Amino acid sequence: MNAGSRVAASKGVSFSKSPVLAVRLPTWRSRVVLFVLFAAFAALAGRALWLQGLSTQFLQKQGEIRYARTIELPATRGKITDRNGQVLASSIPVKAIWAIPDDVLQAPPEKLRELARLLDMSEAELRKKLDSDRNFVYLKRQVEQDVADQIAKLKIDGIDTRKEYKRFYPQGEVMTHVVGFTNVEDVGQESMELAQQKNLVGQTGSRRVIKDRLGHIVEDIGAKHEPHDGKDLVLSVDSKIQYIAFTQLKGAVEKFKAKAGAAVVLDVHTGEVLALANYPSYDPNDRRALTGAQLRNRVMTDSFEPGSTLKPITVALALDKGKVSPHTAIETGNGRLQILDRTITDTKAHGVITVQQIVEMSSNIGTSKIALSMPAQDMWEMFTKVGFGQQPKWGFPGAVAGRVRPYKSWRPVEQATMSYGNGISVSLIQLARSYLMFARDGDTIPLTFQKSTALPAGQPIIKPKTAREMREMLEMVVSGKDGTAKQARIPGYRVGGKTGTAYKVENGRYAMPRKYIGTFVGIVPLSAPRFVIAVMIDEPTQGGHFGGQVAAPTFAKVAENALRASNVPPDSTVTEIVAPADTGSEAM
Repeated sequence: MNAGSRVAASKGVSFSKSPVLAVRLPTWRSRVVLFVLFAAFAALAGRALWLQGLSTQFLQKQGEIRYARTIELPATRGKITDRNGQVLASSIPVKAIWAIPDDVLQAPPEKLRELARLLDMSEAELRKKLDSDRNFVYLKRQVEQDVADQIAKLKIDGIDTRKEYKRFYPQGEVMTHVVGFTNVEDVGQESMELAQQKNLVGQTGSRRVIKDRLGHIVEDIGAKHEPHDGKDLVLSVDSKIQYIAFTQLKGAVEKFKAKAGAAVVLDVHTGEVLALANYPSYDPNDRRALTGAQLRNRVMTDSFEPGSTLKPITVALALDKGKVSPHTAIETGNGRLQILDRTITDTKAHGVITVQQIVEMSSNIGTSKIALSMPAQDMWEMFTKVGFGQQPKWGFPGAVAGRVRPYKSWRPVEQATMSYGNGISVSLIQLARSYLMFARDGDTIPLTFQKSTALPAGQPIIKPKTAREMREMLEMVVSGKDGTAKQARIPGYRVGGKTGTAYKVENGRYAMPRKYIGTFVGIVPLSAPRFVIAVMIDEPTQGGHFGGQVAAPTFAKVAENALRASNVPPDSTVTEIVAPADTGSEAM
């Protein structure tokens, strides 16, 4: 054994005859390696302690997010019915189709094409929806059950459904401006669906579950809170009367080639709105082509100058104040009245006529002279008492207040023109409500869109004697030889009412060339009033434009059918039907 081998053996190091394998590591290097390994294990131990001891709650929450879900249990929205229990809106179960994009895109092309067809979309549109970084996307909401069943049969991984409800409206366009509609989230958007959202929607429930990667429920892990369905809503409308009002209004708009029309029927005793119709209308079950003109609820949201339909209110005030009686004679001259720089005209020279004839013939001059005999404040107070210029509180969204300027700013000519409905704006339902004081012996009551079980207390506006005298005058407008509403007559029933024709205002000015709004407000049957019915025809272009020509005959058809549908007995033996040649013209 040589000297080198003996040295290596003495140090306890194995050796080889090859000098390449000789150990030549310095002592400090092995110590550094040992320290690094120790530090690494210490860091790992510290990290483990941090994760398992101090971050347990956070990590459990993060893990739960990846497999636990809270499923919403939708509540069924309350039904809406008419006063007789006829269903106007109900919720039907449907499905929402959702997807995990990455999984669905693995499906065979032919299955994706079939899925797109069932969802009523192109394959490109489907792939665009699936081209998402999210792990959850809705493909389509409110899918009918039979379509959802066909989609399930495709057995595409990553496709699942969620239960929801779709609103269905059996009476379609006939009732839509009363009932309204909901959006895809079942939230009311218009009319009573919007106004009664809190009561109708109910309270959703929830269920805590574990889902696998494909979205399948594996296990319930939490408490289940049952949903509470919404309350049913019973409206004041009568489906029969609503259908009558809508169909007759639609026929009138088409007959007179008008831009639009509106009608409302009120119950004299309870203030219930029995019908509210607008045309054009729309089908709430299919709103893909819905336009603003169809959506507008003209009865509630459109304000216009009422024209001569306001004259009975001015005359009633004068009668109540003792300024005139029905037989007071007033000089109307040659049909022209000059007030400073303005000229008020009648359709022809009437000369000396009574107050009753002023209403019957619709004299602007006679009404102006009556108005100027009273303080402007008295007229303003009368207008506000009947609700003009006041924000309605009927629980119906979008109802306008109209416009009545403060009386202190009225000039004499403005007081005169307001007396016959120019320079003031109202909605059709406000106008109809104002006539309740004539039908109810001098008082008025709030309107309601929900079925009423009690008679409301009335607010006195005029004396009962005044109301009775006004009913007699309104009857002469329809039945008198010089009346402007002969086409409002109904065989077998006494009718009272007033026509109105006004220039249409656009952008703050009277439209040029002239556009007209024809109106009629009537009370039937006059011996024992049951209904107040108001009709408005917007921009008639054929067959005349006066209220007596376009609105009065529409009123007659609505009223006649409504009286018979409600089994109201006739109160007259008159069977005369007015010839179509009657012009129904009036002063404007």
